[in-house]
Amino acid sequence: MSTASLFRNATEPVWCDGCGDFHVLDGLCTAITGLGRDPREVVLISGIGCSSRLPGYTNAHGFNSIHGRALPIATGLKLARPELDVIVTAGDGDIFSIGAAHLMHSVRRNPPITLFVMDNGVYGLTKGQQSPTTPAGTQMRTAAQPVQESSVNPLSLMLSLGCGFIAQAYSADQARLVELMQQAIEYPGFSFLNILSPCPVFRGGMGIYKELRRSTTDLQQDGHDPQDPRAAATLLADPAGIPVGVLYRR
Repeated sequence: MSTASLFRNATEPVWCDGCGDFHVLDGLCTAITGLGRDPREVVLISGIGCSSRLPGYTNAHGFNSIHGRALPIATGLKLARPELDVIVTAGDGDIFSIGAAHLMHSVRRNPPITLFVMDNGVYGLTKGQQSPTTPAGTQMRTAAQPVQESSVNPLSLMLSLGCGFIAQAYSADQARLVELMQQAIEYPGFSFLNILSPCPVFRGGMGIYKELRRSTTDLQQDGHDPQDPRAAATLLADPAGIPVGVLYRR
């Protein structure tokens, strides 16, 4: 039986102070512990970006690949070693931009792997450019004008692709994050969990945590039926807030 202390290694993360990815790392260690997994039964595969450093802070097997290419590598590994839990940790720029084509075909093939996206709405590693999920109207420090393009909605995208498990979490809500991580890992197919993981240095300052806390609404507390894809689509078309919880489970 693994413990959180055994799953987490002694390497100190190099994330900036206040980064939401610290919460994601803690949540993942707790989630794996709660599922009774040994670190040797888990593989973490990442691309490039702040979020992609995560495998290096655990005692699980890890593979730090290239930008946008983590999903095909994870698929190959799962085919070769089906007994392992294969988890991809990615950023919003990593997976929804250069990795978008791989994302589409990974969902279509439906391998039993889990995708955790640490969504901060910015390219943090390269110091603050807009990413696919940066909201329109946001003023980035690397641009003279606010963002003009509409942003990618990860939940709507995954629902349109036909993903069988779609959920969203807020990194600072540890209890809910751990619960959703465990559900995603145990789902018998391709599972997706978008994690709102703030980057206060390059987008929003520390106030972004309070903003997210005020804006999120728990889908299960609101009575949403995750087995109804039409209800999921209707909810996303006119959301009451930022949804947290399981949006859809086939």
